[in-house]
Amino acid sequence: MVDSQGTTGGGPHHGVGVIVVAAGGSQRMGGVDKIFAPLKGRPLISYCLEALHHTPEVDGIVLLLSSGNIEQGRRLVREYGWSKVLEVCEGGERRRDSVAVGLSSLPDSNWIVVHDGARPFVDAGLVSRGLSEARETGAAVAGVQVSDTIKMDDGERFVKETLRREGLWAIQTPQIFRRQLLAEAHETLSGEFTDDAAMVEQVGARVRIYTGSSDNIKVTTPDDLHMAEALLSARESPRPAPQP
Repeated sequence: MVDSQGTTGGGPHHGVGVIVVAAGGSQRMGGVDKIFAPLKGRPLISYCLEALHHTPEVDGIVLLLSSGNIEQGRRLVREYGWSKVLEVCEGGERRRDSVAVGLSSLPDSNWIVVHDGARPFVDAGLVSRGLSEARETGAAVAGVQVSDTIKMDDGERFVKETLRREGLWAIQTPQIFRRQLLAEAHETLSGEFTDDAAMVEQVGARVRIYTGSSDNIKVTTPDDLHMAEALLSARESPRPAPQP
């Protein structure tokens, strides 16, 4: 029986499904498919899938890929033994279309975690904190507070306005929703949205922002891939011994 929080008797987040969106065209990667681009000898997509597979709260994962990557994705899942990856499906033309496919593939999940496959450094802590934060309103998104000065242009690259940094956040994934809420947004809204949180906002839900990670970068350009390699190298470097 589902209660008012969208949960069952199995616990506050019984039935957590993850939709990994990775069906984009990699237009800014100079002809390189970023999803399977090598990152320290492993495909980029493998890092987030590994982390999500080992997140205790996660029950099932659906991976959305472009049509040309389906078989490669299925081979990768078999190779690594990710039993929580329930399906590898073809994504839609738009991000929202891919998420809709993921929703239909996770009918028993009371909570939906949406994550960009191009963010390799998600970890169990990010998902767990998001699930905890989402309990109040049914929606929570990871983000980092903006530290740079942000200016708005007038359409011709002249400064129109300098925005106050206070209260500005750069939003990341994972984004976590009560299933009924996300499904309602997808069923009732049309048009383009930059992320699922924007859709949920449009149906009147309050979306909680919780602190993400500065390492939780999204790889969209070759420079981003170099940054990801540097972050991995830093993680692998031995820490200096403490001074006596």
